[in-house]
Amino acid sequence: MTDILTAVVWLGGSAFALLAAIGVLRMPDVFTRMQASTKASTLGLACLLIGAALQMGDFASLIRVASIGAFVLLTTPVAGHVIARASYFAGVPLWRGTVLDERRDAPTRPESDEPGLGSLGPM
Repeated sequence: MTDILTAVVWLGGSAFALLAAIGVLRMPDVFTRMQASTKASTLGLACLLIGAALQMGDFASLIRVASIGAFVLLTTPVAGHVIARASYFAGVPLWRGTVLDERRDAPTRPESDEPGLGSLGPM
């Protein structure tokens, strides 16, 4: 029974990873590519890690898999946000089908009295 459940979870994770790769290839601009890669690949990796934990079955492997999953879940959204913010401030053009640009009228560099915030302001 564990083997069947592991296979189903691994196939689901592989499908999400494939969708992430297709999204990176097919999406029109850096912002939608980033969205496709961060969301689908994180979910795909989570499914693959759950399958690995089920297959191995011991507590030490579960701790390792949970640590890997926590690291990915903490770093992927931050990296995606930094890439999107840097791309936007570098002037990367939006896709022509973009409906809403909330930062268009915002100042390019946020006003701040705090030292050390850099050119992009607080993140």
